[in-house]
Amino acid sequence: MALSRTKSGHSGGYHEINMTPLVDVMLVLLVVFMVAAPLLTTGLKVDLPEVKTTNTPVKDGRLVVSVTSDGKIFFGERDASADVEQILKSSARVQAEHELYIRADKEARYRVVARAIAAARAAGVTSLNLLVEPEGQP
Repeated sequence: MALSRTKSGHSGGYHEINMTPLVDVMLVLLVVFMVAAPLLTTGLKVDLPEVKTTNTPVKDGRLVVSVTSDGKIFFGERDASADVEQILKSSARVQAEHELYIRADKEARYRVVARAIAAARAAGVTSLNLLVEPEGQP
């Protein structure tokens, strides 16, 4: 196929990009990522170590967020399940000290504990302490 020249001296070639190779490459990349993505999200089996610890002294009982096994969140003695973030933001002690203790039941769902931690971070807490039962104690 010969290219013809116009009177102005410009060649009359094709001014379009051939999309077929681009589509082929994109489909290959899509298949590669579809196969690789599940392998990246499965993670490794990790057995967390059991550590011996001592009791953590709690400065003030009003700075404790408790998560029960049935998914309820308490701030001190107050049920904060519905609006834990707002309750923590409105607490003068939390805003002054930027410290909070989280005490979660061992049967509590991770989602609920993560919600309590996220609410504490959103309320400006910079020092989060997780309370645990030391080994050998009931």
